[in-house]
This record gives sequence, C-alpha cells and structure tokens, in this order.
Amino acid sequence: MIIDASEYNLNKRVVLEKVDSDTIGIVKLVKSTIITKDALKIIESVKQIKEINPDINVALICTENICSKSIALLSENSIQIVTRIIT
Repeated sequence: MIIDASEYNLNKRVVLEKVDSDTIGIVKLVKSTIITKDALKIIESVKQIKEINPDINVALICTENICSKSIALLSENSIQIVTRIIT
C-alpha cells in the first residue's frame, strides 16, 4: 500500500510503501547503483519520518545495485534493505 510522503513532510517524489503494521519502506527502484550520496539522502528521509512517528521501522526497498559503503552506512543507522527485481 502506497503512503503519501507529505504525511511525513517529505518531497512528493519520495515513494513510501507500507511493508507491515509497524514498518514502512522508502521505494528506490532504479537501474543505476545507489551510492553513498543517495544513502545520505535516504538517512535524512528516515530522520524526518522518525520525527513524526518515532515508533515506526523504516526499510529501503531497492534493487540489488547498491554499493557496499551505502549498505554499511544504512546498517549503522538501523535501516533494513529489502531487494526487489525491476520487471
């Protein structure tokens, strides 16, 4: 289920999806590789979401194209990574 990003004061281009009752995912399904710069933006979005709802878990829904530094950075910030295949 898609969630309106404006509920969390995020840009309307950010796609949020309800994963389960206490987890939402930031959807970033791109063909290019997610690099550290992208990971920092994702972390900022997570901080904004946590300001509105501190009890919610946030995951990144993306393709397998993510650099190892980004994976480490997201893990340090307790952001789960869920991979999907683009069809």
